[in-house]
Amino acid sequence: MPIFDWGTYNGLSKLRVAELLGTRLTEIPPRIFMRKTYEDYFRQYRESSKSFTTITAHAPYYSLLSYNKEVIEKSIKAMRNAVKNAVIAGAEIFNMHIGVKVFRDERDIELVASTVKEIMKDFEDKIYFSLETTYAPWMLGNFEEIRAIIETIGSEKVIVSPQLENIFMYETALHSHGKFEHANKQATKDFWLKVLTETLKLSKGYFSLRFSQITGIFLGNKLLKKRVPLSRGYPDVEPLAEALAEFMVKEIYDKNLPLEIHLIYTGPPVTKFQDTITLYSEIMRRVFLYLK
Repeated sequence: MPIFDWGTYNGLSKLRVAELLGTRLTEIPPRIFMRKTYEDYFRQYRESSKSFTTITAHAPYYSLLSYNKEVIEKSIKAMRNAVKNAVIAGAEIFNMHIGVKVFRDERDIELVASTVKEIMKDFEDKIYFSLETTYAPWMLGNFEEIRAIIETIGSEKVIVSPQLENIFMYETALHSHGKFEHANKQATKDFWLKVLTETLKLSKGYFSLRFSQITGIFLGNKLLKKRVPLSRGYPDVEPLAEALAEFMVKEIYDKNLPLEIHLIYTGPPVTKFQDTITLYSEIMRRVFLYLK
């Protein structure tokens, strides 16, 4: 077994390129689920993905919480349709953003848990559901909030999926001050090892990670992140690669934990293949040093 499966998001038309480049994982991007796409598309996706070890799916961008009951009902309907198509395509994980906080107390946790339960109905035995970490406190999705949601749902099929640059923004308070160089100095190997340890606590079946580098701009008092090609943003790749290599080998592989490790590159489409290969290389040349 390899240390981890790696790859990026691909529509049906890009699967051949991803296959030829040797990526082991492909993810169905959210835009596919947000347009009128027939079931045959997803059947073709499955048939065209046989050379990949893993298929994942990123849910459309519909919030899992709202004041408006009708909005939630529409979101659940759209999500359930996306899950159905993800299953047809052969996806093993359906990854979801959570959304902006509504009540800013435990009611948000209860509302998201209720929404996710509705989305999962009839699909729990077919696919895992992952909750993606957020980058600012005005949105729901830090580790503790996701832990509370998972405990409230009470299903082994709900896991965390860290968007690593989001955690970088959240934990360094970058979301509040916008000082990228200052935040970057805090993102050491030890910083990332702590993040990976927290991820492991909420991982079942899969240890599923996402990453791209970012910059950002303030809109009013809110910092909005912008994904950029690898080596043109933050955080630095080297400390992250060092931490990933050590953690994957020592804490998962050597201990023979029953987890499949995924690394999904989520950067800009123009350079996504080059960046995915570069990121894989940065990690694997360090992994080699830990293999006995």
